[in-house]
Amino acid sequence: MENLVIRLGSTTSDPVHWLVWSGHEQEIIASGVLDDASQLSSLSQRAGSRPITALVPGCDVLLKWVTMPAKASRKALTAIPFMLEEDLSTDITEQFFALGDKKALQQAVAVVNREKMQSWLDAIESAGLFCDKMLPDVLAVPYLQDAWSLVTLGDLAIIRQDQWQGLQGDSIWVLPAIEHFAKQQTTPLKIANHSDQDITRLANVEVLAQPLEMPMQLLATGALKSSFNLLQGEFKAKQQSSGNWRQWRVAAVLAIVAFLVTFIDKQVELNRLETQNAALSEQMLSEYKRAFPNKSQPRQIRRAMENGLAQLERGGGSASMLAMMTQLTNAFQSSNVKPQTLRFDSARSELRLQAVAGQYEDLEQFKRLAEQQGFVVQQGAINNKDSQVIGSMTIRS
Repeated sequence: MENLVIRLGSTTSDPVHWLVWSGHEQEIIASGVLDDASQLSSLSQRAGSRPITALVPGCDVLLKWVTMPAKASRKALTAIPFMLEEDLSTDITEQFFALGDKKALQQAVAVVNREKMQSWLDAIESAGLFCDKMLPDVLAVPYLQDAWSLVTLGDLAIIRQDQWQGLQGDSIWVLPAIEHFAKQQTTPLKIANHSDQDITRLANVEVLAQPLEMPMQLLATGALKSSFNLLQGEFKAKQQSSGNWRQWRVAAVLAIVAFLVTFIDKQVELNRLETQNAALSEQMLSEYKRAFPNKSQPRQIRRAMENGLAQLERGGGSASMLAMMTQLTNAFQSSNVKPQTLRFDSARSELRLQAVAGQYEDLEQFKRLAEQQGFVVQQGAINNKDSQVIGSMTIRS
C-alpha cells in the first residue's frame, strides 16, 4: 500500500517535506520539499487515493505521563487537563489533550494548542487534501529502549528520548543542549545517530552508528508503524478515504446533476400526463352525463361508461339501442332536445323516451329530423314546466 507522508512546520511559512512511500515494495515513489504550506495543493495529484499521514513539530506538542488512580473509571480521564494544569503556561481551555497508550497506572497524554491544531488542519483542507492520521515527528523517530535516536531534517534536529518523550528544534542549539545534558550523567549517553551530523565530538556521548537513510523515509516508516493519532475527539477524522472521494467527486457530482435533470424532466412529463388524464376524465364524465342524464355521478367513470354501453347494446331484432342513439345524435344536437329518460323494448325495436326542450317547435324539429333518418316517431303527451317543454315520444326503427 502506498502512503503520502507530509511534515508540516510550526507556521504556514515553514518548509513542508513530503514523501510517497510504498509499504509493499519498501521503496520511495517520490519525495520533495515545498517552500511553505500554501503549496500543499500541488500534492493533490500525488495524493490520489493514497492515505495521508501528517507529522507536526515535536516542539509544539507536550508529551506527558499522568499517574491515574487505581481502578479509575473512564470519567477520571476527563480530569487529566486539571492534573496537568501546573505544567502548562496557558489556560487548559486553550489546549487539546489526546490520549496515548496506558501502562499500569501511567497514562500517556499529548497536549497541543487548539489554534495550532486547527491551523494545521486548515492548511491541509484548503489544499484539497484530507489527513486521517497526525502525530508529532519525535514519535516517528526509531525508538530504542536504552538509547536516544537522532534524525536531522534540514536545519532541524529531531530526537526521540524514550517511548513517550522527544526533543525537536534547530540543530544549532539542540546539539549543545544534548552535550550539556550528557555531561551531567555518570555514564555516557547513548545516541543512535541516523543523521549525517558528526556528534562524536560531543562530550560523554556514545554514538551508535546507524545506516544512513533519507530522513523523510525514516520518519515515514516510523509514522506508519505508530498507533498514536492526534486526531481524536473534536478533531477526529470525519472521512474514511479522502483519495477515493477526490477521485470520484466529479463523477459523483455529474451523476447527481444527471439524476436531478432526469427527475425534473420526468416530473414535468408526469404533470403533463396528469393534466391530460384529468381533462379526459372530465370529458368522459360530460359525455356520460349527456348519454345517461338520470344516473348519478359514478366513482369510476370508465367502468360506468362501459357498463352503460353494454346495457345499451343488449338489444334484440335488427337494431339495438346503441345503433338507434348513434343515428339520432344529429337530431338531438340540431333540435337542442335532451333526453331525460330512455327505455328500449328490444322485442319491438322501440325506443321510448321523455325529452326536454326549450319550446314546442324544438320537439317538432326533432320529430322531423328523426323521420328523415327513417324512424317512425309517435309523439305523446307534452307538458310545460317553468320555461321548458317536456314531451314523451316513441321511436321505432
